[in-house]
Amino acid sequence: MNLFLKSILFFSFLAQTILATAQGKFPDSPIKLIVPFAAGGGVDNAARLIARQLQNNLNVTVLVENKPGASGTIGAKYVQNAPSDGQTLLFSASTQVLTKLVIANPPYDPMNDFSFIARVGEAPLLMVIAPNLPQTKLKEVMEAAKQNPDSWTAGLPALGAASHLGTLMFAREGNLNLTMTAYKGTAPALTDVAGGHSQILIDSIISLQSLAKSGKVKPIIVTSTKRSSLMPNVPTAIESGYPKFVAESWYGIWAPKNTPDDRLRFLNKVTNEATRELMKSGAFEQIGVEPVIESTDEFKKYSLKYFATNAELLRDAGFKPE
Repeated sequence: MNLFLKSILFFSFLAQTILATAQGKFPDSPIKLIVPFAAGGGVDNAARLIARQLQNNLNVTVLVENKPGASGTIGAKYVQNAPSDGQTLLFSASTQVLTKLVIANPPYDPMNDFSFIARVGEAPLLMVIAPNLPQTKLKEVMEAAKQNPDSWTAGLPALGAASHLGTLMFAREGNLNLTMTAYKGTAPALTDVAGGHSQILIDSIISLQSLAKSGKVKPIIVTSTKRSSLMPNVPTAIESGYPKFVAESWYGIWAPKNTPDDRLRFLNKVTNEATRELMKSGAFEQIGVEPVIESTDEFKKYSLKYFATNAELLRDAGFKPE
């Protein structure tokens, strides 16, 4: 073998070794998990469980950073503009997929401007009403809202969020002309229902359970197909006579567009491992989350179907993006 050929083989081997070493070290610095909503909510709680488990499994610091505002788009935009190295990730809810449907001039295309990593869990929605109202059953709430529509207002914590879609389903099932008021998050919407300033709120059971259990708001139904272990005495909408009233919030992780495929596969693998461990330990169950294990392709296919289904719901409701 001549010297020239030896040199080519040597440098080729050296390049492969350096690449393998670099890939083997990933992640070699702290991972940032961006939550585009305020601390303390359902998305934030789920993100912190995942972050803690990933940190334990990878032996690398995983930092949760809250960047709330503009229906989750401020935090998502931050991730979109981050380097495509898998070190800065977005942990968001189902609202991320519907950005184009609920914002007139969306700052990004959620399907094409991000890389899909993993969907990690689903959480049922809880419907609560003001504590001073006499109704205790879903049918009673439907009838009262239909008879006196001017006396019933529903709060919307975020446009395009599962809470918004669940409220539209409620209005559809009851054939209601329901007034809906947008809020900047769950906390102010929940405060107004507790104070009797608005009458209905449908949102993640994680966010509403505390006030519901204390009697400061009145729980009516959960929107999942089965009762939640967090509030097992609250019936489902299906049990209450409305089989089509099924809605759930869900959580997922995205990376910036053009993140290398090998890193996406690695992040999907370690996220699924973390989800399995949280399922085994019961940590997810404690906050009302049902774990989900999916590949990156399955996550994207699910998102496309979710987008199509809810585009129809919003269109039928006459919703116009703002």
